[in-house]
Amino acid sequence: MTGALGELVLADRRGPVLVLTFNRPAKLNAWTDELEDRYFGLLDAAEDDPDVRAVVVTGAGRGFCAGADLQRLQAIGEVSEADRAAPRRPRDLPLTLRKPLIGAINGVAAGLGMVEALYCDLRFGSPSARFTTAFAQRGLIAEYGISWLLPRLVGHSRATDLLLSSRMMDAEEAFRIGLLDHLVPTGSVVDAAVAYATDLARRCSPASMATIKSQLSNDADGTYADSVTLAEGLMLQAFRGSDVVEGVASHLDKRPPTFPSLPVRSSDVPV
Repeated sequence: MTGALGELVLADRRGPVLVLTFNRPAKLNAWTDELEDRYFGLLDAAEDDPDVRAVVVTGAGRGFCAGADLQRLQAIGEVSEADRAAPRRPRDLPLTLRKPLIGAINGVAAGLGMVEALYCDLRFGSPSARFTTAFAQRGLIAEYGISWLLPRLVGHSRATDLLLSSRMMDAEEAFRIGLLDHLVPTGSVVDAAVAYATDLARRCSPASMATIKSQLSNDADGTYADSVTLAEGLMLQAFRGSDVVEGVASHLDKRPPTFPSLPVRSSDVPV
């Protein structure tokens, strides 16, 4: 999966972790359809690769992703209806990844770039990480589900502030309000994210993590009672599986667990 320097997204395997790097550093990794296709294709491949247990995504150079390429955006009115109707993967495809997706935010994440950071399960940030929703200053609306995602991370009032003002937020504020889960003051933010992802890969059941991710998503708009009821059914299924046996045995034996990889997705699951 290792990519060449000319590719829009680089892929580098670090043991059980796949590191994906947006690779348009001269443009602060501004988003294009071609970059999206490459990124989503690599996520699809990682989804069913049994040797990949977690994914880290970052940006090359000084930025994570500066949002949509403004030169492409300027020409959006010239796009034909046929081109707009052409089938594409869902923009929120990263949310469907069953494996942990960790953001290593190394610089500015603006507009769509900030949304891509929010699609990650967790975010590590360097001191140079910065965030702006940007949409209101471009005459746009809160796009790609950010009006649902952001309030759930930072609260309604803070999300309103960030969306209406489009102001730039630094790494310390992002960490303080919960947008960043880990602030890495020294060293490589990518290395810190990979170390965390490697620990998940080596110590945690892939099936458990996939189920927990699904629970967190499904329970977001449900009631507490619904969550408990669903968890009771899932718990019974877990007790019947081999991962519980291995998890308990490895703990008692004081050894690393050996959990199986996730099964390949059914062919009828949309991507």
